[in-house]
Amino acid sequence: MTSAPSGPPGVHWHDVDEATLAARLRRWADWLRAEPDRANLLITLHGDLGAGKTTFARLLLRALGVGGRIKSPTFALVEPYELDLGSAVLPAWHADLYRFDDPREWDEAGLTELLGGSGLRLVEWPERAGGRLGPPDLAVQLATGSDESRRELTLQACTPAGQAALQALTADLC
Repeated sequence: MTSAPSGPPGVHWHDVDEATLAARLRRWADWLRAEPDRANLLITLHGDLGAGKTTFARLLLRALGVGGRIKSPTFALVEPYELDLGSAVLPAWHADLYRFDDPREWDEAGLTELLGGSGLRLVEWPERAGGRLGPPDLAVQLATGSDESRRELTLQACTPAGQAALQALTADLC
């Protein structure tokens, strides 16, 4: 099992189905749209194969208005998107580093500039970058829940921007 970075305690969501997760991410997307700079986030997605990392990314991108097919970047490595947040257009990048065998592949693929810049950056299997990615704003650990259609999620803020995002994401749940 892969693990999110250690650090401050996070928020845990127990046994969440896809519809519930989608609804939470839609509310969060509204918060991000209110001030588009809020969407300049690096979100790392951790978990075993089939834990729901790509589903989380797909649901968030869909909530932020991405239309059409949202593909898994497993073979392309990175899928680019454009987020129309009303008062601003922001790039979004969904990366999957599962196929990396050596962290040097990060450098060879030219990902430092791409994923180190502005925009929403969603990265699956970030540990395969060997520390080259830098600290995430928000780390999301996913695992299968009580059955294959449910998930356990632990969300951990690692920066001030991540703390604000996590607070907004969980505000309506308190």
